[in-house]
Amino acid sequence: MRLEETILENLLHSDEYFRKVIPHLDVAYFDSNVEKTLLKFIKTFSDKYNKAPNQKILSLMVKEYNAFTQEEFVEAQDIVDRLNGVEENRDWLVNETEKFCQDKSVYNAIMEAITIIDGKNKELDQGAIPKILQDALSISFDKSVGHDFFDNAESRYDFYHAKEDRIPFKLDYFNKITKGGTPRKTLNCILAGINVGKSLFLCDIAASSLSQGYNVLYITLEMAEERIAERIDCNLLNVSIDNLARIKKDDFLAGVKGIESATHGKLVIKEYPTGGAHVGHFKALIEELKLKKNFIPDVICVDYVNICASQKYKSTNYNSYFAIKAIAEELRGLMVEYNCAGWTATQLTRSGISDTDFDMTDTSESMGLPASLDFFFGIMRTEELDAMSQLMVKQLKSRYGDVGYYRKFLIGIELAKFKLHNVDESQQGQLSDAGKTDTDKPLFDRSIKHDFSSINFE
Repeated sequence: MRLEETILENLLHSDEYFRKVIPHLDVAYFDSNVEKTLLKFIKTFSDKYNKAPNQKILSLMVKEYNAFTQEEFVEAQDIVDRLNGVEENRDWLVNETEKFCQDKSVYNAIMEAITIIDGKNKELDQGAIPKILQDALSISFDKSVGHDFFDNAESRYDFYHAKEDRIPFKLDYFNKITKGGTPRKTLNCILAGINVGKSLFLCDIAASSLSQGYNVLYITLEMAEERIAERIDCNLLNVSIDNLARIKKDDFLAGVKGIESATHGKLVIKEYPTGGAHVGHFKALIEELKLKKNFIPDVICVDYVNICASQKYKSTNYNSYFAIKAIAEELRGLMVEYNCAGWTATQLTRSGISDTDFDMTDTSESMGLPASLDFFFGIMRTEELDAMSQLMVKQLKSRYGDVGYYRKFLIGIELAKFKLHNVDESQQGQLSDAGKTDTDKPLFDRSIKHDFSSINFE
């Protein structure tokens, strides 16, 4: 008996096998039109009754189906008659079924990719191919049944105390609020007005990460590659943009060589046209860098989210809320897939630009963006702050801790060098005190007696 028939047989006769594999089976995995139809009958019955049909019910469904040819009807009846419940090793069959689904999924994805390349698929372009292959390769029968709150308490405690791999900041307050740096597989975002310092902040993140030995990929859709490199040169060489042009070539190359010798990290800057690239292009770039330069990024900066294209929405007529939300979700998925700490930026609304204390509702174009982020903060400038060469930072959302803990604080800025630095504690004033608390005490440490005598359990 072929594996496809063995799968159909055990779907009918083993409830344990049925519930484990039915969510993963697709009619597209079966070659025979008759077997496709039989699986479709089983899935339709399952959706309605939450169990598999028996052999007699499946036979009746075949007899009532009018779309079979006479030859297909006879073949279908013969197959159903053979599905008489021969006992199989369940673990072996589950593993074989998983492998069958994986192989068929990859094969179908390759065939679909070929139709896209040949131009036969008019709905998708070649940028969709990496996602199609990624989905095919991700087929897996998840054997986990969830986290048991009581039985898994020890593993949960170990998780709380495990040291997470984070990319540290050179800015002390950011290390405090993120508990030591930016975790991998996250998307973090800066909110600011025009000409406030979004790209400057991203360049400083790139320079800081590079100097610590991390590989950085900087994707720019706003400025030329050379302009981004110029800003990072100023930052790392500690020279103003005016003086950078005056440095002699030998001195400049020696300075860059000194930076290279001080770190084992690499920096790649890639420019795309505004609105002309999406996550599919970024994935292709990462794979090409891995192949040609042995470069695997630890940090990815995308400058910036609103001027990326969406891989999901192709039309220019889509609603900006869904489009920006989709782009953010796709970017975050990119960070998860490549185990990177991701950074991007977004604009303030027109009303938020003039506000000295904006909040999350001042995010331009789409409130769907903050929903997809792990860490979201705003930076603001005023004439008073400019006079002190400072920026104010305000936390808006954080999955790393309470946003009330150091909700606002100051950082220093050297505009001419595109560089950020710490501000002396004495200059923070009362900004950084709001929300700080160390009074958390576990419930079991409090002098509370649990009295259940008044509860009626009947």
